[in-house]
Amino acid sequence: MSTSESATIDQGPTWRALQSHAEDMRDVHLRELFVEQSGRFACFRRQAAGLMLDLSKQRWRPKTLDLLLNLAREAEVPRAIEGLLAGARVNRSEDRPALHTALRLPADASLVVEGEDLVPGVHRTLSRMATMVEKFHAGQWRGATGHAIRDVVNLGVGGSDLGPLMVTHALADYRPPGVHEINVHFASTMDGSQLADYLSRLNPETTLFVLSSKSFTTIDTLSNARTARDWLLSRLENAERELAVDVDRDLVMRQHFIGVSASPEKMSEWGIAEANQLEFWEWVGGRYSLWGAIGLPIALVVGMAGFRELLAGAHAMDRHFREAPLEDNLPVLLALAGIWNVNFLDIRAHSILPYDGRLEYFASYLEQLEMESNGKSVTHDGQVTSYSTCPVLWGQLGPNAQHAFYQLLHQGTQAVECDFIAPLRRYDDIPDEATRAHLIDQHRLTLANCFAQSRVLMLGDDAIDEPGERPSHKRYRGNQPSTTLLLDRLTPRTLGALIALYEHKVFVQATIWDINPFDQWGVELGKQIAGETERILASHQGLDAMDDSSRGLIESLWRAEDTKDS
Repeated sequence: MSTSESATIDQGPTWRALQSHAEDMRDVHLRELFVEQSGRFACFRRQAAGLMLDLSKQRWRPKTLDLLLNLAREAEVPRAIEGLLAGARVNRSEDRPALHTALRLPADASLVVEGEDLVPGVHRTLSRMATMVEKFHAGQWRGATGHAIRDVVNLGVGGSDLGPLMVTHALADYRPPGVHEINVHFASTMDGSQLADYLSRLNPETTLFVLSSKSFTTIDTLSNARTARDWLLSRLENAERELAVDVDRDLVMRQHFIGVSASPEKMSEWGIAEANQLEFWEWVGGRYSLWGAIGLPIALVVGMAGFRELLAGAHAMDRHFREAPLEDNLPVLLALAGIWNVNFLDIRAHSILPYDGRLEYFASYLEQLEMESNGKSVTHDGQVTSYSTCPVLWGQLGPNAQHAFYQLLHQGTQAVECDFIAPLRRYDDIPDEATRAHLIDQHRLTLANCFAQSRVLMLGDDAIDEPGERPSHKRYRGNQPSTTLLLDRLTPRTLGALIALYEHKVFVQATIWDINPFDQWGVELGKQIAGETERILASHQGLDAMDDSSRGLIESLWRAEDTKDS
């Protein structure tokens, strides 16, 4: 660890000014802020890339935002943004760029990093993806027995699972018409429970597996992959006998497996045909990777035209992030709201609440994006931070959460920042008039709940027009800060912009906190210790080096295994 004595951000004049200002604001209720400032919504609303951001329900004044913008300038956020997008080595602990934004550059762009233009390689991979997708959608990708592939199972974990899972679910309405339909499934759990369920239902003759792993050493993914390979080989051997066709191992591997990795040699060693390998670059972090070949399952669902629209929406947000002044920059403002809540109002919990069932997995996706990126406590030069960084992030679909944990939000003892996310329009393209009217009414009801919940969180009892004194168990304190994000519609383009918005928010916060959002050494440590423990479990050697609790747990497993064997 470095012994550098450089000052951290909390030692600067702006941080101290914000601490003093926070004391003045601590007992100010949101209802007062709306009374004292007419036109507050217009003051704290911003729009870009098909999104509208309402920050008026944050517990701040214009002065607060001015101070936070000064903090961003003191942390050199504009310079950091330029460095990120230009290919500077912003991932300092691993000494490499973080260039997920390059994956969504248009084909006529150019991004030269250390003497190489990255754009041609990115679009070569997109072209290979397009060829594969077209073959699937034409019903021409056939299994070893000659039947067209109908089911694709993505085997990945973390960023190789959460991003594609979230987007394919969100954009299922955008399946291209008139193509051979591919059903996409996801298996990530190491215990094999998800995969076992699929293998009990799917037809091996029409099933293909996508192995997605940046390093191609992830034990979770490779364990599932081995199970899938053995299942295919054993089942297809039976099909060979029944159908009198030749099915050898090489044919099964060639027709039923695709690999996505930054390690082509490991894919080849595992048996994946070179023609079925898609490139993943070291300068793309796993949780930022859905924009490239890791997004193959997305393209299988929405088609390459839809996938390119997703990229275009993200690129539109990238351009806004680079070009908009800080005071109008959506990712910067969203980040500053979080900084204010975490570091100055001491709000350490953040709930993501989408009001659209298609965004069911969005909170899970952001949990990894934010907590794996900014769950750090050491600055770039090795100093332990004396201030909080990433809050605990959690959430689920808002209409369901209203019947689950909103009780805590409204009347609990914990302060929680909330993000409400919803599309303004839905169902207006349904052909049948009666069905369309009914569904639009349902969507209007959903939005009514979304707007009402943020209002009650803000105002508390003042939101309720009810005569007489309310008993204490029916009182709402309000004053819970929230942000509302509205999309005109949920489309591939607006979803791309929404995801990129949160990616850039994470980067701005990391810049201010002076931490690296692009490594995950805590995750790596867990993998290392798990590997060591697995070797002890298998060999029955090395137990003496373990702590008392771990020894007891391991011995409990061994006793259970001995009982089963006897």
